[in-house]
Amino acid sequence: MAGGKESPRQKMIGLMYLVLTAMLALNVSKSILNGYLSVNDSLEKSKKNMAANNDRVTEAFKATINGNKAAEPYFKEIQVSQKDIKELYFYIDEVKANMVHYVLGLEPTQKLTVDSINLRREPFFANIGDYDKPMTVMLGTGDHPAKGPLTADELRGKMEGLHSKLMSQLEKMQKTDGLHLLKEDYDNLKKKIDILKPEPSGFEEDGIKFTWEMDNVEHLPMAAVYVNMNKLQADLKNVEADMLQVFSGASGKLAIKFDNIYAKVIAPSSYISAGEPYKSEIFLAATNSKLGAGDMEVLLGVDSASAAKGAKGTQVPIVGGMGMYQVGTGATGDQKYSGVIKYKKPDGTFEYYPFKGEYKVAKSAVAVSAEQMNVFYRGVVNPVAAGAAGVSPNDIVINASGAGVKYVPRAEPGKYDFTFTGVGECLITVSKKGPDGIKPVGPPQKFRVKPLPKPEAKVGGKFAPPEMKKGDLSTVGAIGAGANGFDFQANYIVQSYDLVGKVKGKLVTAQGNGANLAPDAIGIFKGADVNTKIYVDIKVKGPDGIIYSSTCGIKVLK
Repeated sequence: MAGGKESPRQKMIGLMYLVLTAMLALNVSKSILNGYLSVNDSLEKSKKNMAANNDRVTEAFKATINGNKAAEPYFKEIQVSQKDIKELYFYIDEVKANMVHYVLGLEPTQKLTVDSINLRREPFFANIGDYDKPMTVMLGTGDHPAKGPLTADELRGKMEGLHSKLMSQLEKMQKTDGLHLLKEDYDNLKKKIDILKPEPSGFEEDGIKFTWEMDNVEHLPMAAVYVNMNKLQADLKNVEADMLQVFSGASGKLAIKFDNIYAKVIAPSSYISAGEPYKSEIFLAATNSKLGAGDMEVLLGVDSASAAKGAKGTQVPIVGGMGMYQVGTGATGDQKYSGVIKYKKPDGTFEYYPFKGEYKVAKSAVAVSAEQMNVFYRGVVNPVAAGAAGVSPNDIVINASGAGVKYVPRAEPGKYDFTFTGVGECLITVSKKGPDGIKPVGPPQKFRVKPLPKPEAKVGGKFAPPEMKKGDLSTVGAIGAGANGFDFQANYIVQSYDLVGKVKGKLVTAQGNGANLAPDAIGIFKGADVNTKIYVDIKVKGPDGIIYSSTCGIKVLK
């Protein structure tokens, strides 16, 4: 092999050695390619998980706007970011599909989408080791570098464009009132966005410095190029997640770090007897128990404008991050108070939150309450407590009318169970039984009587689930029903069901009576195709005797 004259036997041995070396090289190459496929599988799963998590965070972020208007400008900003990120994400999908289309040698008229590509299957698997065609379609040749649509050059330009957009957006937010980020969050987010900037590795070969485009494509098999594109998409989803986290928490961080959540003004009672003290707690909807002097002040008798100019008003003591307001009562009638909560934000500036409250001071009066809710419901038992100041529960007598009301006393004095056959208003009068007979001790109390809420189907223990895993669906043997979030004990009974689903590509239906599923219905839940929907339509009898209809669509997940 080193030179000189060789015998035929030596030549044969040398030839066999070369073949063996080539075979070993092929085996190593195959192992490497399989390694790329494993990385690609992980990236694909990671992308889906991150996309689903980002969607959940976005929906949660959106839901906070109603209770926190300061979050709305940040939500609008993340929508702008997500739109730009999504456009580039889908563009990379097109780049991948175009590259695979070229490597496979498909006709221009034969469409190929990224959803139809699976590198572990044919005809893709046979081409994952192709080194030349990915370079040709994305980089071009030495004499004819590729420019234009779906090339590595265009991809670099779009990555640079997105990086610049996101950086400019952050800088603009820092200069806009109501859109500031904490400096630490701002600096960290800029570093994370920098991952999108296409920087060359600095690698040099044969005197040629590799560009960013070459780093991702040059001398790489199709499998590796595909992994690199997926890695870019994963980076996009990671940046989106980072921006969501910072933007969704921005208004809260600039306002206060919360460890307790309360309503603005809470009083044990706003209707009290003369001579008794009135107490209330005044604090932010979300507060910090460590807030004290210098961090927050509760000022009575001033408005936001005067407080901003230095007016102090009457300060309310702060205990555990809450203003504790207490004042003596004497004369009867309506009493009102107002003021502002002044607190220092982490950036050193102050915010002013106006509040107001009112209460009534009256002589002894009646107390009637629905024990579970502030309204009654037709068709179920409504527990009620009735009483009057200074009157023993054993001496309480009630009378009720309206909405088909019926009531029976419970074992405990002053407690009753109300049922209704109609809806509308119910008047309850509380009287005192004494030596002089039965006399009302206050005006009638008015309550609303509402119909029961419409029931929803309950599948696999969840109310009208929008999606379920195939494994969970396969265990479903019955369909329940109930009113989601309804606090009363209400017995809803499934009368019949209709199911529609796609099994092995064919539309299958099943019907039955009662809650328990027949074998054909169970077959739909077990065999439904992934990424299709099972439509469930049920008839339900409520405790009020009314038959309700309820429909839901359940997406089948892998």
